[in-house]
Amino acid sequence: MKNIYLLKDLSQITGYSTHTLKYYLRLGLFKEIGRSPSTNFRYFDDTSVDRLKEIKTLRTRGIFLKSIARQLESRA
Repeated sequence: MKNIYLLKDLSQITGYSTHTLKYYLRLGLFKEIGRSPSTNFRYFDDTSVDRLKEIKTLRTRGIFLKSIARQLESRA
């Protein structure tokens, strides 16, 4: 079974602020899986959590976001 998360849940799990997560969304580093029709809240799954943990690891190694984006894009 897939776990479903809201943005605030991702923030708590990954340690990123919601502001940073929204920035990463705009950059296309990860994607929402849907939105609530009534509240317009974004939904995410375990794939997003894994992606964000990978991004955090790469950032701690000093890799810039543009390079990370290219690396992740080439795998898609």
